[in-house]
Amino acid sequence: MALSHPWNLVPKDAIALQNQLRSQIIRVDQLTEPQRVAGVDVGFEAAGKVTRAAIAILNFPSLQLVEQAIVRIPTQFPYIPGLLSFREVPAIMQAIEKLSCPPDLLLCDGQGLAHPRRFGLACHLGLLTDIPSIGIAKTRLIGRHVELPEEKGSWVPLIDRDEVIGAVLRSRSGVKPIYVSIGHRISLQSALRYVQAATTRYKLPETTRAAHHLASVDKSAVTGRSRSG
Repeated sequence: MALSHPWNLVPKDAIALQNQLRSQIIRVDQLTEPQRVAGVDVGFEAAGKVTRAAIAILNFPSLQLVEQAIVRIPTQFPYIPGLLSFREVPAIMQAIEKLSCPPDLLLCDGQGLAHPRRFGLACHLGLLTDIPSIGIAKTRLIGRHVELPEEKGSWVPLIDRDEVIGAVLRSRSGVKPIYVSIGHRISLQSALRYVQAATTRYKLPETTRAAHHLASVDKSAVTGRSRSG
């Protein structure tokens, strides 16, 4: 792995680590055309006591599922908005290690740069693995944007403090948008291109849908999770 750090941190130290590591995020393209794209998602079992991380590898651009991995580990970090990666990434890292070979691109269910400290889950995971990564969230954590056209493929910048931190993308006509932001080693334009290429007739990319299916748990379980970066 490209980088490692302790995980047994109290929240104030986790925030300090985010502020320290965010300067290492590469916001330009450092990738070749991917052949294996990964969907990454996490669920929780046993009333939140067990973290269940799922990786689904799809061929690109055919989007055929070729490999998958699931890992369950005890949940160590509490749910705190803005610190989602400290709760979920340890399990995701173990799931990636189970793959026959690493993916060329990570499409994460969560925020990337569109985060108060510019270091959401997709940034954290991309930096730790040194794999290009994209954050794809169903809800907005921070930022503002102008009105978005209803047509599929329309997008507008997501802005915070006069900085473009992502894009609001209409992935399906007449359906609520998704929020795309870079994680690591990719530009926003390329992130949008790959997200749209991975999206068929549904709101979410096929990578996300496949990973979500693997990460889903019984509805009676308490997940203790939302998409707050």
